[in-house]
Amino acid sequence: MKFIQGLQKLNFPKEEIERLKPLMDTYINELLLFNSAYNLVNTNDREEIIVRHLLDSLSACHKIQELVQQKEGQVTIADIGSGGGLPGIPLAAALPDCNFLLIERMSKRCAFLENAAALLGLKNVQVKNLELEKTPAASIDIAVFRAFRPLDKKMLKSLLAVLKEDGILAAYKAKRSKILEEMGALNYSENDYKIIPLEVPFLTDTKSGDDRERNLVLIPRANG
Repeated sequence: MKFIQGLQKLNFPKEEIERLKPLMDTYINELLLFNSAYNLVNTNDREEIIVRHLLDSLSACHKIQELVQQKEGQVTIADIGSGGGLPGIPLAAALPDCNFLLIERMSKRCAFLENAAALLGLKNVQVKNLELEKTPAASIDIAVFRAFRPLDKKMLKSLLAVLKEDGILAAYKAKRSKILEEMGALNYSENDYKIIPLEVPFLTDTKSGDDRERNLVLIPRANG
């Protein structure tokens, strides 16, 4: 029920909610089944997975869809360091017209991702057992990632290298103050990137704790 209410708060149409609900139920079941073996997410609580992982991943869906619509032809979106498939699998389910690459260096997690994509019937998903540095250069339109450590110059260079000339990084991050500090250390001015506030139902709309702030940071390759 919380997943349905969350998607309603994120302004997903009713038919989309009805389509996504069984897919994400299956995905949660797989996460719970394999989590202890593969260390996919940091909790085994179903509601916490829904809020902190699924709704968090989908909170940027409409913005990413806008980025897709600004590009011509078939768009390739890569989830870098996909882990258990977050945000890649929820986004791929919600954006079936986009090609998704789930890039993950650990082979056992890749096996999980391939199995999950097959169970969900996500024909728009490919899993790549690769390190970021070995990903083909200039092959990605939009790169998404989540739960990365703070960006450093080496990591940012590797991320920008996989993007096409007009490509863009879309990083799920927390506090705006930390983002400003992180980007300043990379010699980026505030004109070189955008911070888009994200509303994550049942997370950012509660008043307890200040660790609940979520933002999407958009970094164009052109400014790298």
